[in-house]
Amino acid sequence: MPDVVEKAAPEKAATEKAAPDKAVRSVGPSESLGQVRFLTVAEVATVMRVSKMTVYRLVHGGDLPAVRVGRSFRVPEQAVHHYLENAYIEAG
Repeated sequence: MPDVVEKAAPEKAATEKAAPDKAVRSVGPSESLGQVRFLTVAEVATVMRVSKMTVYRLVHGGDLPAVRVGRSFRVPEQAVHHYLENAYIEAG
């Protein structure tokens, strides 16, 4: 079974470093793949109230980690919650 891996930013010159929030990470020892709940792109779009294309852009841009299963993507549910928590801004 594949590890959950955040998509890293495209290769950069040797002098540039990848942003820490886009680093490759695997599932930690306290989080086995059997305990991870994966969502489809359509489910993520519904939760976030955006289009599926927006979700695909987030995945391909490395902002939202996903696992490739055949020709489709699965996104860990916790990654969606983490993304939304970090995207939250206080207006006013």
